[in-house]
Amino acid sequence: MIYNRTYFNKDEAKEINDILGNSFSFLQILKLRGIGSSRFVIDSVSKNLSQTINKVSDVNYCNLELRPKGILVNITQQLNFFSWVIPYYKLVIFNSTTFSIHANGSYIKIIKDNNYLNNKIFIDKMLKLKQKNACI
Repeated sequence: MIYNRTYFNKDEAKEINDILGNSFSFLQILKLRGIGSSRFVIDSVSKNLSQTINKVSDVNYCNLELRPKGILVNITQQLNFFSWVIPYYKLVIFNSTTFSIHANGSYIKIIKDNNYLNNKIFIDKMLKLKQKNACI
């Protein structure tokens, strides 16, 4: 599911919390040493995510946010802010020449550059939470 979160919408926020759980508490964030990644550079996206990226020659960025039951992929398009909601049980990650995140037939490919290398600890944390959730 993709939500336009440019403006706060109570119903959408409730839906996101129902799917992914409420945000981590302050103590949990400290224990996890952060729940958000720094920005990634987007290489390409699937057809159904193409409306969320800039069509001009701008560089497209995204960042990831951890939740108890999944992740939010936040994409900024000019002045708009989109969130792709992915529960852990639907999350599939491929690590080849690009780092790609897949769910429900959609994908986002991320360029492996310095931003990716800086986020390596975050990616490992995300994979551990996914594995922990698979056991529940």
